[in-house]
Amino acid sequence: MKPVILYCSQTGFTKQYAVWMAEELSCPAVPFEKRNTVDFSRYDTILFGSWCHGGRLKRMKWFRGMLPEWKGKRKLLFAVGASPAGNRGIEEFLKGLEAQEEGIQAFYLPGGLRYEQMGAVSRAMMKLFSFMIGRKREKTPEEENMARMIRRSYDISDRACTAPILEAVRKGET
Repeated sequence: MKPVILYCSQTGFTKQYAVWMAEELSCPAVPFEKRNTVDFSRYDTILFGSWCHGGRLKRMKWFRGMLPEWKGKRKLLFAVGASPAGNRGIEEFLKGLEAQEEGIQAFYLPGGLRYEQMGAVSRAMMKLFSFMIGRKREKTPEEENMARMIRRSYDISDRACTAPILEAVRKGET
């Protein structure tokens, strides 16, 4: 098994998970900005991690464009977001990613929010979302929790959350 981790991180959570997994797998973790320096032919397993925003995974279009070049390689996606794991919406999101890209395993890792490291547009969108969810009259328990969480920066990342991904990579060892 020879994996490589390619990640796209806005506020550092995806990078942190990529580094943790790279340490466990003894493989490189490469920021998306340096993707052109990677010789993907040297690897049999490609892990691509990015951050979720508005129900989408950043740089997914690029990832899909690379699939023909990566034919015959194992491919795993990990999405990092602000929601705790186990959320119904997240499970549907992952199933959608796997359905769109046959043969790709998708995972979710809880990150958090770091308003101080967000771009102005992302910060404004999160503040607007916080305002909208806060004004909603009848909230579900998930919405109540989210409204409370997104008022300020927080970190719910946990190295232990990488265990299912590491297990999936190791299962592919020959």
